[in-house]
Amino acid sequence: MPWYLYLALKQLFPTGKRFSFTTFITVVGVLLGVMVLIIVQSVMNGFGEEIRKKIVDYHGDIRVFSNQGFIPETQAVLGLVEGRSDIATVAPYAEGIVLLQHDNRPAFPFIRGLDLERTDLGIPLDEFMLVGDLDELDDESLLLSSGLARSLGVTVGSTVELYSPLMLERLKYDEILLPRELLVAGIFETGWNQIDANAVISTLRLMQEIYNLGLEAHGLLIRTTPEADIDVVSSTLNQQLPHSLSATTWRDSNRDLLWILKLEKTIMFFIIIFIVLVASFSIAIALTMSVMRKTREIGLLVALGATPRQAALSFCIQGLIIGIVGAALG
Repeated sequence: MPWYLYLALKQLFPTGKRFSFTTFITVVGVLLGVMVLIIVQSVMNGFGEEIRKKIVDYHGDIRVFSNQGFIPETQAVLGLVEGRSDIATVAPYAEGIVLLQHDNRPAFPFIRGLDLERTDLGIPLDEFMLVGDLDELDDESLLLSSGLARSLGVTVGSTVELYSPLMLERLKYDEILLPRELLVAGIFETGWNQIDANAVISTLRLMQEIYNLGLEAHGLLIRTTPEADIDVVSSTLNQQLPHSLSATTWRDSNRDLLWILKLEKTIMFFIIIFIVLVASFSIAIALTMSVMRKTREIGLLVALGATPRQAALSFCIQGLIIGIVGAALG
């Protein structure tokens, strides 16, 4: 063993002591800095992953929509997409804004209609249900998000009045359509405030009726197989589908939100890294004090033939060992 390495270990673990108090303090400083950095990064990663999961649960991996507002010949497009081996499930949907009213309390929620005849709706509604039963949802009922239900003051079994944009369109031709009276079949909560505050789920047939879509849909919700690359699948679909249709991934649809999450994570990293830097300076201060206390010993080593570089290396090795141990424990 080189003498400078032996000297470094001897100063870190002096004879008669298990551990030097100064060494213990500096190791704890590095340990706490690294631990805080890892904890904060883990929390930010978990937060971002939870947000991504909520987005995918509600919007699917890929969405196909039309520049015309609805997909013409929806069944033909549906058959084309379902035939791919890298796609697990496909669910047509229709969505828009409606007016809901209960006891003179109005709200303008975002409504989505799903094809309940499909075994997989592309959305895990069973996991989101708070009150009520998904099996009770039909063409004469709705599922309301928890925040919307509270704002309207409704519970399962309540009746709400639904006004659609089609009613305003008919007014241009002096036609008056009465609002639809629908039952609240259940209340759901996704854990994503943007959805839970103002969302409604209905059947696809009801949406086709109130938006006058006939048998068409506004788009398709697609879930890919676990091993598939959603960017590759989306690019391939854009090449196969008609020019009026577009396929976009959940990342592209929520690019701004994901950028904010990434920026927040990066800023937190740079803020917390200063804690590690403070711990590093504590090592430097402890070694500087050690050098000042051992000036005579260093002079003796040089007199015995040690070079200044070897003497300095002895203290650098101490700092390296403290950093490695503290980082490993942290």
